Amino acid sequence: MGATFVITLREGFEAALLLGIVYAYLAKTGLRCHHAWVTSGALLGVAASILFGVLVSLISGVLADIGADVVAAGVMLLAVALLTWHAWWMSQHARALSSQVQEQVDRARATGRLSLLAVIAFTAVFREGAETVLFLWGLMTQVQINGMQGIVGAAAGVGVAAIIGWAIYRGGSRIPVRRFFTWTTVLLVLVAAGLLSSAIGRLANLGWLPSTATLWDLSWLLEDGRGIGGFLAGLVGYRATPSALEALAWLAYLVLAASLLWRPALQPSEKLLVTK
Repeated sequence: MGATFVITLREGFEAALLLGIVYAYLAKTGLRCHHAWVTSGALLGVAASILFGVLVSLISGVLADIGADVVAAGVMLLAVALLTWHAWWMSQHARALSSQVQEQVDRARATGRLSLLAVIAFTAVFREGAETVLFLWGLMTQVQINGMQGIVGAAAGVGVAAIIGWAIYRGGSRIPVRRFFTWTTVLLVLVAAGLLSSAIGRLANLGWLPSTATLWDLSWLLEDGRGIGGFLAGLVGYRATPSALEALAWLAYLVLAASLLWRPALQPSEKLLVTK
């Protein structure tokens, strides 16, 4: 539940942020009457994301014949790659996000094709929605997520993201977006580390990687299949009985991800300006 909340909060916030910037900029430039284009594009993006989720479910059923562990390992590795790329891209482009979106709106206004606002909104929502589907797919192959808990976590994440997006539009003030992205990126990196560790474990079970000894057994204290242990398993990749290879993969990913994402962060942080 914790990981589904973090993922949908982060992805939902990015979509809400982009929509909030477009809505606010249209209002600022006297084009509030064209908000309907943005809303229509966003709703189409949500519908397309749902259809993509259905398609992924169908593909999962077809791939099941290949072998559960093979498919699970592949999905988790794909999710790790996407999470890493996504976190890196946002770390490089978060500062210029507002100006980039405003430039797109200006181009639509200059050409008189304000219907392009719908395309901007659709692209923003569908991109984040598709990424969410893939991330959750990888997460569900890692741990057994109770259906209701997963739905509650995902819905809560989307709800909080929508509230923040509304606040961006209504607030018209400095929003510490980079600080939000920094903290959620830390959590996403931990999620990705757990996914990589689980994928390595699956591949070792298949005999594709060498088996290594179990480092410790904390199942007597905190099991990783239920309760708090299950929560931590999905969120940060906690394992009650990790192998040396799984632990090494988890630690190595954290070191590599930190060097990739935060080495440039020695410069003073900036806040994203969103002015209504």
